[in-house]
Amino acid sequence: MSIPLVNSIASWFLKKRFHQIELFLKYPNEVQNELLLSLIDFAKNTEIGKQYDFASIKNYKTFAERVPIKNYDGWQDDIERSRRGESNIFWPTPIKWFAKSSGTTRAKSKFIPVSEESLEDCHYAASKDLLCMYLNNNEDSQLFNGKSLRLGGSKELYKEKGTVYGDLSAILIDNMPFWAEFSSTPSNKVSLMSDWEHKMQAIVYETINENVTSLAGVPSWMLVLLNNVLETTGKQNLHDIWPNLEVYFHGGVSFTPYKDQYKKLLPKSGFKYYETYNASEGFFAIQDQNNSSELLLMLDYGIFYEFIPMDIYATSQEEAIPLSQVKLNKNYAVIITTNGGLWRYKIGDTIRFTSLNPYRIKISGRTKHHINVFGEELIIENAENALKKVCNRTKAEIVDFTAAPIFMEGKEKGAHEWLIEFKTPPEDINYFNELFDNALKALNSDYEAKRYNNITLNKPKINIARPQLFHDWLKQNDKLGGQHKIPRLSNTRDYLEELLKLNH
Repeated sequence: MSIPLVNSIASWFLKKRFHQIELFLKYPNEVQNELLLSLIDFAKNTEIGKQYDFASIKNYKTFAERVPIKNYDGWQDDIERSRRGESNIFWPTPIKWFAKSSGTTRAKSKFIPVSEESLEDCHYAASKDLLCMYLNNNEDSQLFNGKSLRLGGSKELYKEKGTVYGDLSAILIDNMPFWAEFSSTPSNKVSLMSDWEHKMQAIVYETINENVTSLAGVPSWMLVLLNNVLETTGKQNLHDIWPNLEVYFHGGVSFTPYKDQYKKLLPKSGFKYYETYNASEGFFAIQDQNNSSELLLMLDYGIFYEFIPMDIYATSQEEAIPLSQVKLNKNYAVIITTNGGLWRYKIGDTIRFTSLNPYRIKISGRTKHHINVFGEELIIENAENALKKVCNRTKAEIVDFTAAPIFMEGKEKGAHEWLIEFKTPPEDINYFNELFDNALKALNSDYEAKRYNNITLNKPKINIARPQLFHDWLKQNDKLGGQHKIPRLSNTRDYLEELLKLNH
């Protein structure tokens, strides 16, 4: 297929799709309400539909009163039945695929149902929309002159009792339409290799001679791959290898701690970064503007959104609100109802709205990954912004980090203990710590109040991690791969203690 023809098809699709996007931009709440009622009607004859009498639900108010909010643990038994081949439990069409991701208190792994509808109308639709938005903002793009280097999960797919499970990226690659494989590298065979470390080197050898015009993957793992590419080729930066490389599509973890390192690898002025917000449960938001970290909430992918204000999350006052009631710059837990059969499901992420017309968001963290032992309400967004600020001041570079509380004992005050692996360490770790403490105070008034005169919290304690510590911990726990992430913040010391034992 010729490049001009591909560009012409993309241009036609772009115009057609933008008409649909304009509809939900103009009528966001109407589009969401219509979507909810269509999901309810479609699933009214499932077990869940009959249990909550979906046939009689005519509006959001009745839906919210009747259907309980649950996390994975609440859905696990029904999902396990579905994995054994039972059908019509929570979604009417057969569910063949289950995306495996990190576990919960009840199970080592989660298995998220992926229906044909969620594959086509959510995940693949989002991939096309991402290209649409990028091309709309960059009309002189040469994206289709080359290939996209995609870095997915590390596990192969496994069949069990008539269903298939594996990393979401492996499911997407396995079902990928021919035109997408034609424009991607590495090959599906290499992408689905199960040994992560061998796969990394195989990707390097398969891609260094390709005309790569875009990158797609999780920032932490992509950074490892790109450093391997430079080491193998002996080149100074990635433009020496792929001169037509113009954009990096990233998601999965915050880009903030890694951005400066990417700028060194990709020093060409005008190089673009586009962020996405997706998970095993669905594709939620896409950056729709150049040079912006705000993400447009996509309202027509078969996902109905609700939000719980974090100041009442997990309290007796906990109550969800629809999109029409959200406010700017307030932290919310995200609740989703999807075309994969998840009903009022807590995905565990927190976001805040940066715009209400259109609805744009920033990801602020995880409902579990924060530290609030002393009333300090420290979220990942605070930590990453503070670290970025201090690294700029001290010329340090970070590979990974985690933090946990030091609990009060007797007259001893509490504190936060950090374990940081540096690519380039600061000259003076005590000065780094002082700047970091002050940056956290400036970003978080609750933290500042608890630190005032050491009233509740002492200064942070920073441990320097040995090289490859986090990599080795992930390997030890069989979590090497593009979709696994380091737990950044925790209210317990479990992760930190494991890592400290390895740090020798």
